[in-house]
Amino acid sequence: MTVSASATPRTPATGLVLSGGGARAAYQVGVLQAIAQIRREAAASVAVGGNPFPVITGTSAGAIIASALASRADDFDAAVADLVAVWQAFRADQVYRTDSFGVARSGARWLTMLSLGWVIARWARARPRSLLDNRPLAGLLQRLIDFRRVAAMVDAGHLDALAVTASSYGSGLHVTFYEAREHIQPWTRSQRIAVKCPLETAHLLASSAIPFVFPAISLTLNGQAEWFGDGSMRQTAPISPAVHLGAERILVVGAGRLHEPAGDRHVNPDYPNLAQIAGHAMSSIFLDALAVDIERLQRINATLSLLSPQARLASPLRPIDVLVISPSQRLDDIAGRHLASLPASIRGLLRGVGVSGQGDSARGAALASYLLFEAPYTRELMALGHADTMARREQVRHFFGWAPSLDAVAA
Repeated sequence: MTVSASATPRTPATGLVLSGGGARAAYQVGVLQAIAQIRREAAASVAVGGNPFPVITGTSAGAIIASALASRADDFDAAVADLVAVWQAFRADQVYRTDSFGVARSGARWLTMLSLGWVIARWARARPRSLLDNRPLAGLLQRLIDFRRVAAMVDAGHLDALAVTASSYGSGLHVTFYEAREHIQPWTRSQRIAVKCPLETAHLLASSAIPFVFPAISLTLNGQAEWFGDGSMRQTAPISPAVHLGAERILVVGAGRLHEPAGDRHVNPDYPNLAQIAGHAMSSIFLDALAVDIERLQRINATLSLLSPQARLASPLRPIDVLVISPSQRLDDIAGRHLASLPASIRGLLRGVGVSGQGDSARGAALASYLLFEAPYTRELMALGHADTMARREQVRHFFGWAPSLDAVAA
């Protein structure tokens, strides 16, 4: 019997939202590794190869992972395998300079300006723009991501849209830069705009330019150059770009706080040092807006469920199925166990702002967690992401509509 196209159930467009968090994004790679495994287990009900996420959006380090996936959208398993290979063997010197001379040129001068003032810095003709020199990251991105393939993936129908976000220090606008199919048009909201353009390495460097830590990047906006920093700053609606780009159900992968264990934890009674304050500020920038946006979306879904079918059709809002996966353990605590993995020059620099100790007694581990691009830390985060996702295997299958394989059923 022949089934007409109109009678075939349409698969909702699935979006992937990857948040920021520096080295903490290793957790996201572990989640994606588990998603790929669950998908392979359901091979009988899923097309081989291809891409389960036609809409991919990311911010900061999440933008880097998102772009790597989009550039290999014709083979999701291969894209994930490439990411796993990079993050399993990560070294900090692939992201920022760790040699003593490089650290002295950037970090030491920057701290000198903080402690001795801009007058001395002006006299010394020192103009460091950030705590760390992240020029090595540009080379890594160029090797990892071929942006020509992103456009080809869109043209071939493997991808509907890729979006990365950055924040302008000049205009104060939160900007989503995206590549997408022709029918997807830019949007404007309060202090938020979308710009359709060919994406480049510079967009990723801008989106991941952690304030104070990495230098701002110049991008063109409305024909004028503006300096941009990390897209997590002033990001009031992290899920919004995926919705605007056509996602009807969304997998959100966070990098902390949402599912961290409750209960008491050790609190140091001493006055907080600069590292502790900076770590707290970074957590507010990278993590809090995502939790608020998820709650907002869940309230909208709950409200729409109370309306009649006719009222829902008349509303401009539509329910969005959301699955959120985030760490079940505190990544700050994991970072505290791996501070010794950092190069000696970086440990010395971080000691200057108050990062000290090890394990549960570590101070400033939250700040270090964003900079710990070292394999012992990234591997543990990847393992946690994989374990957290496999523990929710049935929810993942239900979200995607993937049936378990016959082997899994028999087991």
